[in-house]
Amino acid sequence: MDFEYGIIGGGPAGYTAGINLAKQGHSVVLFEKNKLGGTCMNSGCIPTKSFLHSAEIFSNLQKAEEYGIKADFTDFNFALVAEKKDKTVEKIRKALELTVKNAGVKTIYAEACIKDKNTVIAENTEYKVQHIIAACGSKPKELKGLEFDGEFILSSDDVLNLKKLPESVLIVGSGAIGTEWARIFSAFGVEVTITELAEHLIPTADIEVSKRIERIYKQKGIKFYLNDCVEKIENKTVKLKSGTEITPEIILVAAGRTPICPVCNDITVLGDSCGEIQLAHYAIHQAKEYTLGIPFEKKLTPSVIYGEPEIAWAGLREQDIDESYTKIMLPITALGKSWCDDATDGFIKLITKNDLIYGAHIISKEASALLHTLLLAMQQKITVDKLKEMCFAHPTYSEGIFEAICRIK
Repeated sequence: MDFEYGIIGGGPAGYTAGINLAKQGHSVVLFEKNKLGGTCMNSGCIPTKSFLHSAEIFSNLQKAEEYGIKADFTDFNFALVAEKKDKTVEKIRKALELTVKNAGVKTIYAEACIKDKNTVIAENTEYKVQHIIAACGSKPKELKGLEFDGEFILSSDDVLNLKKLPESVLIVGSGAIGTEWARIFSAFGVEVTITELAEHLIPTADIEVSKRIERIYKQKGIKFYLNDCVEKIENKTVKLKSGTEITPEIILVAAGRTPICPVCNDITVLGDSCGEIQLAHYAIHQAKEYTLGIPFEKKLTPSVIYGEPEIAWAGLREQDIDESYTKIMLPITALGKSWCDDATDGFIKLITKNDLIYGAHIISKEASALLHTLLLAMQQKITVDKLKEMCFAHPTYSEGIFEAICRIK
């Protein structure tokens, strides 16, 4: 069977490349050994956000009387929460499958291997292609002494299959995966402990973002140990390097993901397989750049951690700059909308120089949306003075951007 393009992996990079190439009139065969959508749709972004949404609803209902609503919202059925997650994922995946089919992509649901730069083998059939795109994704990173068993020591894939909640959990790692699951578990009343090897939580974030999240965790009763790690486990008792002993019901290892990259010359590698930035939107834009010639500013790839409050950032961090830069911070309490929503914890922080914004760091409700106004200004080098000419609606979180830039001297 002959095709112009053979794509291995049906995640964000693979399906984006396949759809775009097919719409341009190229013949495309896409190999997926499991389900279309990849990690993001099936065992990452989408199912986690479904859990987070349920957790946020439950958490907000606990404060119902503060809003003048009297009712008993003290219980939940986690099995139904998990069922809602499954239904959400299935609906989105079916829509994707239809989009891929309608674009004219031939999908083969089988594990594929590369024989050479022009041959892919799947189910004992050879597919001759002019170009191979490897978008094989990644897998949860396993740590020595914390090998996954699916029962006591869970990966980020395993945890999605929980049908009932544990009473306590130890989360190893405080990146996006660890932070979002800490929020999910805590909202549902699980005792949460985090161990982080770095000096602060969310080590890739701006230092003040990390410190604020640490403060929020303390308020919520989430325990965390910094500059620490698991030294050994005996009879399900975990001993940290610091000497602290913990007896969690389960351990979630959230130490990142390992790229799955086939060894073959003269092929194109996209998405997590590259070992670069492991984010779905980064993979999608890689594929758009390859197939449509649309470039993107990789250094300004936005990072978002979901939950309450959202965390979002792009560009330079405080630990990256010298005295020639200026930093401005606006507390979210300055916004009337935050008081109406009972969402006053957070800030908008800008790093500027010569009337341009070089870094944006937000902890706030709707932070994921707020960031993109600033990201547009950063990428297109729109000056602070020019941004001030924009009229922001009131009351909104967006007007926090206006308030912040007005503080820049």
